[in-house]
Amino acid sequence: MVTSISESTRLWEKALKKIQEKINDKKAFDTWFEKSYIYEVRGNVISVAVYGDSARTAKTLLTTQYSDLVKSVINDLTDDEYIVKIYTEEELESKPVSTKVKAVEKEESSEYFKDAKIDKELNFDNFVVGEFNKEAHKAALYVAKNGGTLFNPLFIYSHSGLGKTHLLHAIGNEILNGRMPNAKILYITANDFVDEYIRFVKAEKTDTLQDFFKGVDVLLLDDVQFLADKVKTEEMFFYVFQDMVNKGKRIIITSDKQPNSLKGLEERLITRFTQGLTVKINDPNKEACVAILKKKIVESGLDLNKIDENVIYFLADKFSKDIRELEGAVNKLLFNALSLEENDTITMDVAIKAIGSLKGGKAVADQLSEQKIINVVADYYNLTPSMLTSKTRTGQIALARHIAMYLIRKHLDVPLKKIGDVFGGKDHTTVMSGIEKVEKGLKTDQQLKKAIEELEQRINK
Repeated sequence: MVTSISESTRLWEKALKKIQEKINDKKAFDTWFEKSYIYEVRGNVISVAVYGDSARTAKTLLTTQYSDLVKSVINDLTDDEYIVKIYTEEELESKPVSTKVKAVEKEESSEYFKDAKIDKELNFDNFVVGEFNKEAHKAALYVAKNGGTLFNPLFIYSHSGLGKTHLLHAIGNEILNGRMPNAKILYITANDFVDEYIRFVKAEKTDTLQDFFKGVDVLLLDDVQFLADKVKTEEMFFYVFQDMVNKGKRIIITSDKQPNSLKGLEERLITRFTQGLTVKINDPNKEACVAILKKKIVESGLDLNKIDENVIYFLADKFSKDIRELEGAVNKLLFNALSLEENDTITMDVAIKAIGSLKGGKAVADQLSEQKIINVVADYYNLTPSMLTSKTRTGQIALARHIAMYLIRKHLDVPLKKIGDVFGGKDHTTVMSGIEKVEKGLKTDQQLKKAIEELEQRINK
């Protein structure tokens, strides 16, 4: 057990040596681990602080790419089971010590749901609001800032990956940092509830889950649909729910469907879910995804000017159905930025490497090849890619557009309709006409022939 500052210092020095050996990348290690140290050890929680100009980016990379490695190394060195949290030094210095101690004490003293905790990084400040989630955000903020029983329970539903979990944690953080700093707030998933119920039934504990929940002030339950067809667990949850509501305690629930569309749940539960306020998070449009991407990039500490804007718009288009995947794409971009020189830009080529391992990465990479051709042609003629995909018909732009269509058709064998979609929804006959003009010109126009040859060399680099 680490009990002193000197012990934590020695532990981190040993940990850094092990981490450097394991990642075997001096540049990455020097960039992200050099300005870090153990800020404090409270119970089984170790808070690691990063500082300096790139602190926010370092925190993002350490959390998303190296957290498992850091935890593994520390637990191997201590022969213990620590939870490792990464913060910027600024974040840690701004937190009242009493709040941190109370949070840990609650985690340690709880016999039930020992691993349950509020993620301090998910708050209303870093939740991007757009038309698609405005209603849910407004409702979540209201219940977080106001007491009473109005809108209880709050039921939020949407497709997976659109921010429901973020809102749950944001509510918890807002309550703890605002009107109820000493509140007992529990964030769990429905699967957590099922697992805990089964475990304690088998253990034949004399105290019950009902007794435990009497001490909970706010319940944040994620993915309630996973209670379906679990009769005994549903019965326990019904009594927990009813008791909390009767005592004026807050319950916020999320699901992938609205209450009346949930299958396999008791009617009495569904009825109670609808007695409060039900709000939906809609699928975000491309503009909302662009805003989310830009906010995440800025929060990470990376300069927006170092990312080709076409990369942002392309990723926003391809990952618009899942904000979680969209954030994953940002983290991959940040990670791959390690291989770039200080003044380099994250281009489409870098983006291809970055998202290759993500869900649907191969299909996206194929689309990026089309974008690469557009970028190369635009650069060759001193234009922007957006000019080629716009409706502008001036001579040079029209020629460059036709050449890009021709090269995409030739090298990728993409259907005409698909090419038309890439160029702003143009009809397949328009695409065919443009390609034919280039093919005809190649027979007599030596300058055009030379341009095509040079462009193909650039494309194949």
